[in-house]
Amino acid sequence: MSSTKDIINQAMALHPEERAIVVEQLLLSLDSPDQALDDLWAEEAEARLDAYEHGDLYTLTLHS
Repeated sequence: MSSTKDIINQAMALHPEERAIVVEQLLLSLDSPDQALDDLWAEEAEARLDAYEHGDLYTLTLHS
């Protein structure tokens, strides 16, 4: 198995266009959706909306 340094050295030997493809794919792999996290945020948003609708949560008004 290649070490990280070996992989980087191999990538650096590629033509610039090929390196750009590698970079793009690596970045896309880090930005993949996380359904569990999305579900948690949806639950939180629903809980906040319910609290607001029941008068348990108030909006703040900032005065300048």
